[in-house]
Order: sequence, then structure tokens, then C-alpha cells
Amino acid sequence: MRNSLKEFCASLVNRKFVPTALKVAIVVGSILFVINHGTALVKGKMNRERCISGFLTSLMPYIVNIHGQYISGYREI
Repeated sequence: MRNSLKEFCASLVNRKFVPTALKVAIVVGSILFVINHGTALVKGKMNRERCISGFLTSLMPYIVNIHGQYISGYREI
């Protein structure tokens, strides 16, 4: 299991996976950001906690996409 985690972490920056994951993160992350934080952004109520949450909102689609690519058989790192 430890080796699998190392391989997955390495796949987060794999040149084969990154372009697709970035596109997904931009599109899905933007939609989720607007849903979760759009009102606060428009009202000027983005505090430190919301900024961190907004960053994680965009990061999660990236990680999920990389995971999908990783487990679908592209484990060549």
C-alpha cells in the first residue's frame, strides 16, 4: 500500500496526466467555486478561510481526475 501511495503522489505531476487534470480542474473547479463562494466573492466577504476553501475547491477536481487516470491502467510513471 505504501508503494501505491508513492506512485499515486508521483502521478500528481506526471506529464501524461497533468494537461487533462488541469482542464478539468479549471472547468469543474470554477463551477464549484461559483456555487460555494460566488456570493461571498461578489459581496466582498472573502476572508482567509474562504480563500483556503476556494483553493481546495479547485484542487479536488484535479486530484480526482489524476486518480481516475491513475487507476484506469496508466500506471506507467
